[in-house]
Amino acid sequence: MKKKVLFLCTGNACRSQMAEGWLRFLGGDQFDVYSAGIVAHGKNPRAIAVMQQAGVDISNQPSEQLDPSLLQKIDLLVTVCAHADESCPMVPAVCEKQHWPFDDPAKVSGTEAVVMAEFCRVRDEIKARIETFLD
Repeated sequence: MKKKVLFLCTGNACRSQMAEGWLRFLGGDQFDVYSAGIVAHGKNPRAIAVMQQAGVDISNQPSEQLDPSLLQKIDLLVTVCAHADESCPMVPAVCEKQHWPFDDPAKVSGTEAVVMAEFCRVRDEIKARIETFLD
């Protein structure tokens, strides 16, 4: 039976989307993978672009608000930002919860090159964390 994993972020726009994409890509068919936000901000086009550069297409993943009933169905909840970790509803005792904090690349300002470099840095950190998880 596949382990069900949910990545939770504030807006389900960047970090949780990238984490979902990486686990789907690197984990193959070992997992049912979901992502959600405390609210749904819509997908960030820069997150889609940097993942595409890495060979992972996340463009078809929906940006969704957390459905509390989903918490009853998952095995592992991973919060990827402090706000989601603090705002997450109670999880059932059978669900493991982990916190993997990543910087929000959408909060970086500067030239497009500076912003995209931050998106790439966070993308690569998320990939490394997923690889560690899979080991």
